[in-house]
Amino acid sequence: MPDTPSPTTVLVTVTGPDRPGVTSALFAALAGTAAHVLDVEQVVVGGILTLSALVTDPVPGAVALAVSPGTVAGLQGLEVTCAAPEEVLVTARPRRLHVTLLGAPLMPAAIARITTVLAEAGANVDRIRRMSVHPVTSVELDVSTHGGPEELLALRRTLSVEAGRHGLDAAVSPAGLARMGRRLVVMDVDSTLIQQEVIELLAAHAGREAEVAAVTERAMRGEIDFAASLRERVACLEGLDVSVIDAVRAAVVLTPGARTLCRTLHRLGFTLALVSGGFLEVVGPLAAELGIAHVRANRLQVVHGTLTGRVTGPVVDRAAKAVALRDFAAAEGLPLHRTVAVGDGANDLDMLAAAGLGIAFNAKPVVREQADAALNVPYLDAVLPLLGITRDDVEEADLLDQAGRSGPGDAALSRG
Repeated sequence: MPDTPSPTTVLVTVTGPDRPGVTSALFAALAGTAAHVLDVEQVVVGGILTLSALVTDPVPGAVALAVSPGTVAGLQGLEVTCAAPEEVLVTARPRRLHVTLLGAPLMPAAIARITTVLAEAGANVDRIRRMSVHPVTSVELDVSTHGGPEELLALRRTLSVEAGRHGLDAAVSPAGLARMGRRLVVMDVDSTLIQQEVIELLAAHAGREAEVAAVTERAMRGEIDFAASLRERVACLEGLDVSVIDAVRAAVVLTPGARTLCRTLHRLGFTLALVSGGFLEVVGPLAAELGIAHVRANRLQVVHGTLTGRVTGPVVDRAAKAVALRDFAAAEGLPLHRTVAVGDGANDLDMLAAAGLGIAFNAKPVVREQADAALNVPYLDAVLPLLGITRDDVEEADLLDQAGRSGPGDAALSRG
């Protein structure tokens, strides 16, 4: 049944140049009418204010008279309209989503196409807010839809395709309490947290980098079994002096935004973890430097100071990465829906699927197609808007940490 608004309900909208005192002037004027506030929304874009208040009108016409700019000095120079709200159709409770758009630059045509796709799918954009202006521009759309799981999957895939055509990223993430409070964030390392593949850095010391890189690429696309490819690549390291590990560790470069991401998540009380098909000898010190609590990676076998070309213990492959995520979540007392996974290769797919939010970061096509969200910008802190964290929040926290209170994560900014 349609829920017809009472004829004494009025939507008051104030627009114009923003200045201090507008909100107080409006509600002070409404106070004299005995109106009840039912809903309110205010936003400022480019210095222009839009303030809307849904209120009751005990005496029809009283609200319009009370808020007239000619009557209220604080509203002079602004446009004030009063109208009856549209009829609302009561249906089943909608599912709420966040759709985050990221672009450098973010073009009007891209926003037009994405919002058209949402409308065609029967989804409504309830609210839009800016999340960041640099290093990429990002906005978050609060969306409501009555679609089921299959429709939502189809919507996510369509948005991903359309976003790619317009040179931006469109990520869909759940709304509600799942987004709030402490979470576990598990990241892949090679080509995610860092810019290189560690095994290729090691292979360069043996003069076999190109050979190993070709096998790595096939494994990341899912064309060959990861465990078999790992053994094949590690065999190329046989005979190297163990000192090459220190050289490789020193050569590792963090992905831009990695330190900002880790620093910000630590401030929020999140737990961070690394799961890598690379090597603990490199990943472990990196985790310690960044204050990351949990690590799981392969181990290189060393005999008499020389790499044997083998790994020891179980191989950390696609299945093992998902197991690690579950183990870390259990250790932290967190349900899986409060976990986030970030990775780029086919061996990350099970981990991304197991997490409450799986994010493909500059990933291979097979990974982008199956992840909950895909980022194709070269900044790891682009993950933050997907978690509801704005750039303003990050920069304000950084300012508060200055003057000798910065943590180790703020050092060596050239590395991320």
